Amino acid sequence: MMGALVLLGAVVMAALFAPLLTPYAAEGAGLPNMAHKLLPPSLEHPFGADEMGRDLLARVLYGARTSLLLAALVVGSSVAMGVLVGLAAGAAGGWLDETAMRVTDIFLAFPPLLLAILLVAVLGGGFSSAVLALAIAWWPFYAVLVRGQVVSVRRLPFIEAAQATGVSPLRIAWRHLLPNALGPLLVQATVDIGAVILVASGLSFIGLGPQPPTADWGLMIASGRQFVLSGSWWVAGFPGLAILVTALAFAVVGDALRAATHGG
Repeated sequence: MMGALVLLGAVVMAALFAPLLTPYAAEGAGLPNMAHKLLPPSLEHPFGADEMGRDLLARVLYGARTSLLLAALVVGSSVAMGVLVGLAAGAAGGWLDETAMRVTDIFLAFPPLLLAILLVAVLGGGFSSAVLALAIAWWPFYAVLVRGQVVSVRRLPFIEAAQATGVSPLRIAWRHLLPNALGPLLVQATVDIGAVILVASGLSFIGLGPQPPTADWGLMIASGRQFVLSGSWWVAGFPGLAILVTALAFAVVGDALRAATHGG
């Protein structure tokens, strides 16, 4: 847990201060330098250089900015929409609950990556389209989570007491029902940031995510895979390692939070 937290902190700080951590900030932002094309890892270029001669460490650092920002926007949007739908459905019950859950089930019938691919194919590739498509694919998970938490507590004595004293349904929902879902929401959101990074990288790999010259881990793997067999493994290897380590770290932290909130 502690090691994963430290690693995540390092990734976030590296993303925030990427321009200050490398002397090749311009290359990280996309400026080519063909004189350094496919240079292997060295003291001057610890991760080597890519097919455009850009310092790969700088590209990985700038790619962290893209991946973390995209994941944060997707998870934040998904949580907001999922909370609204799940809270309304769970608190109201009846036909609203039934209708909301049937709509949610339709979205859940599609794997997130497949649904995102279908949506991006309609919206067009790019950062904004990827965020919108992934948020649409992800919100149902939070709606189901919040609705389940709300249903489990809405008939408890303290809720019935609040209703009996004339507290408005909206106040009961926000002040009494929603707080019971915050713990599970935090756990799920933490795990999902890593999952979104993986899925978003998949979109970028097939050309439906952020577009060149944006530094994006999935895009870097896509452009570098052709050089692996010729010996330039680092072009795709280091971005792939960044995805793996970051996603695993979020998963470990999420599992630790889940164990803590469940008392073990």
